[in-house]
Parts: sequence; structure tokens; C-alpha cells
Amino acid sequence: MINEKMQQHIMLVEDDMSLAEWFSDYLTEHGYLVTLVNRGDAAVELIREDQPDLVVLDIMLPVKDGFDVCREVRGFYQGPILMMTARDQEMDEVLGLELGADDYVTKPIKPRAMLSRVKALLRRVNNQKQSTPESEDSLQFGQFQLDAHSRTTLLDGRKVAISTNEFDVLWYLAQSAGQVVNRNELVKAIRGIDYDGFDRSMDIIVSRLRKKLGDDANNPYRIKTIWGQGYLFVIDAWE
Repeated sequence: MINEKMQQHIMLVEDDMSLAEWFSDYLTEHGYLVTLVNRGDAAVELIREDQPDLVVLDIMLPVKDGFDVCREVRGFYQGPILMMTARDQEMDEVLGLELGADDYVTKPIKPRAMLSRVKALLRRVNNQKQSTPESEDSLQFGQFQLDAHSRTTLLDGRKVAISTNEFDVLWYLAQSAGQVVNRNELVKAIRGIDYDGFDRSMDIIVSRLRKKLGDDANNPYRIKTIWGQGYLFVIDAWE
């Protein structure tokens, strides 16, 4: 028997109930506690109340679509969001990432592939929580502070709301402050895949971080892009 206290909670937001139940049954068989939601407006309230470990979010939803849901919940939910779309369009993927999704899958998708993505996202969160030694759980640069155990970000004494994915990228860059981190290294560390030369996910996440951290979008000075190489977290730009 599965110990419910140890189960991770997945909220599956999908209006095709036959597909939702199919995925739900499969995830339940693999030890997850699954909540089904079939409307975008209801999903926002339930995510706020339940704070699930992970949200699987379809784009095409009644009342409020997945893009609107993602945009709204990122104000209070920092867990991973896996977005699903039936439309094989790059702009859907880009928009989802810009709004705060951590990863995306395109329908039709097999349950085993879905499970693999879910495990990867949850494993990354758990590894981040467990792998940071007590002596290295906090990084500070001037008025900027990162805490790995509470996964909080403070700038000028104010908490900055960032997603799980954004925190992972920021922590990785901050740990290498003053050194250029190449895209392949970052994609491999965050997404667990090799950089194919076309993946824009890191660019989108870094762009979101710059906006939230008061960096200059046109001439960034806190998290710089070193063309042809990668990203540089600047040590002395946080006073």
C-alpha cells in the first residue's frame, strides 16, 4: 500500500475528461496523488488553496485558458508547471515559457512520456532541496540574497516572487558568479537534455529574471549575455 503522506500531489488541468482520467489513472498507479480540474477558473482557485507539488496544465480550457491560468498563478505558486498543447506551434511553447511554465509537451503524448517529464521536474526540485550543504545554503551579493533551502530571493530587503524553474537557473548562475556559464551546461543542468542550438528556454527564463530583478532589458548589467558563449552573473552589480 502506498503511504499517502509520502505521495506527491499533481494537479491535472484538462477539459477532455477521458484523456484526463487516462493520465490520472496512470499517474496514480505510479504512486502520485492526482487532482483533476476541467476549467481554468477553477484551477486558479484550487492551485491557490492546495499548493500541489506540480501542475500539468492544458492550454485549451473553458472559461480561462492555460496561458491566463499560468500568468495568474505565478503570483502565488512557485512549484513546477508542465504545459500541454495540441497545437504544434513554437509560439505556444515560447509564450508558455515566458508566462512561467517550466516545461511543455505537445499532444498526442503517451503516458510514459508524460510520466518521464513529471519525474524530471519533481526530481529537480527535490535534488535542489537536498543537495545544498548547510554552509552553502545562502548566497549574497550586496543587496541581493538567495536562500536555497527556503528557495527565497530577496532584493533590497524585498522578496521577489520567482518560479521553481527561475530559481534553479538563478541559483546555478549565482553559484558561478563572475564566470560565463555556457548554454549547453545550463540546459543540461536545468532540463536534463543537451542544447540543440535552437532551444530558447534559457533565454526566456533569463529574460524573465532580468525583468523581476530590475535589470536593464536592452543593456543588462546584472545578468549579461555573452554572445556565442552564455550568461554571466555579475558580482558587483547588486549594490
